[in-house]
Amino acid sequence: MDLRYPIGTFEHTDEITSAQRDQWIQDIAELPERAREAVKGLNEEQLSLPYREGGWMLKQVIHHMADSHMNSMIRFKLALTEDTPTIRPYYEERWAELSDSRDLDIEFSLQILDALHRRWVALLHTLSDEDYAKPFYHPGSQETTRLDYNLGVYSWHGRHHVAHITSLRQRLGI
Repeated sequence: MDLRYPIGTFEHTDEITSAQRDQWIQDIAELPERAREAVKGLNEEQLSLPYREGGWMLKQVIHHMADSHMNSMIRFKLALTEDTPTIRPYYEERWAELSDSRDLDIEFSLQILDALHRRWVALLHTLSDEDYAKPFYHPGSQETTRLDYNLGVYSWHGRHHVAHITSLRQRLGI
């Protein structure tokens, strides 16, 4: 198994159906609890372990999910309220090195995920097919992405990072 991608990379080339969106929304709804379960019972020393050699500490993974999912929610709102907005990329690897990502108690980011995902899921349930077809432009990748596809990316993103934590726990027996 590639420790960087314990569930593989995100790939979806088929049409995105309503049923597929519903599954991805369910994944997003369940992420906060899955993240909380993944780190349950870990002490500070264990949370400071990298999920792989050269990878982030487990606590950085939790803080990264909060950072990344906040950015995604904003991108959804921009795409819903503007015509193909250009989103603002950010240096996630630099954010992960900031003191709040390295030192802060993970409970703060777990609480962010709880509240953010409740609000995000509430919004997602109200969107029409036309809303999900709305795009944004990412200047870093130079790609235009539809919201329905981005929904899938973030369904995968949460499961991907939870698997970083759970696969390390399995490998170390913790």
